[in-house]
Amino acid sequence: MDKVYDISMLINEDIIVYPGSKSVVIEQQASIPQNNVNDSVITMGCHTGTHVDSQFHVNNDGKKANELLLNTFYGKCKVLDLTHVESEIHKEDLENFDIDENDIILLKTKNSKEKHIEFNKKYVHLKLDAAQYLVDRKIKTLGCDYLSVKKFGGDDEVHEITINNLTLFEGLNLNGVPEGEYLFMGLPIKLECDGAPARVIIVKE
Repeated sequence: MDKVYDISMLINEDIIVYPGSKSVVIEQQASIPQNNVNDSVITMGCHTGTHVDSQFHVNNDGKKANELLLNTFYGKCKVLDLTHVESEIHKEDLENFDIDENDIILLKTKNSKEKHIEFNKKYVHLKLDAAQYLVDRKIKTLGCDYLSVKKFGGDDEVHEITINNLTLFEGLNLNGVPEGEYLFMGLPIKLECDGAPARVIIVKE
């Protein structure tokens, strides 16, 4: 039987958000038995929890989330175990892995062991040489296990080079997922915006 991993973050009012972003608010506007149904209104940022970034996030002329290529949301993926990396992922940390053109690459770091009780500004992140290496390898999709792929408060060029050259999923939870090859399915909401929340699963066939 196939093993299915849900690698999405649970969205509720306790979820951590990137500093400066609004917290999640879930307001119940109808409830049983006073009403016939339970119905709620959700207020949250487009980059909350597990989400996809679009070029419009960093470029006013870029594609929005609803315009991203559908074939980048699905396919064979490789989970790379980088849990030994202390803070920065560099090119040399990736060179020993088998990374091919059109791969979907998921970076598993010690971020996935976080309790996510409060935002950790010292999360493991990608450096420019590693980002350029992945772009040069012509992967189609990249996933990271924190709310941003770049260093907190800096390294904006890492954000730009990844977003402008591949599809970027952030906020994955790879805790308990062994290194290896899987089938990736990540479906963002069809949202005309700079990013969109997504439900992401991987399957070990």
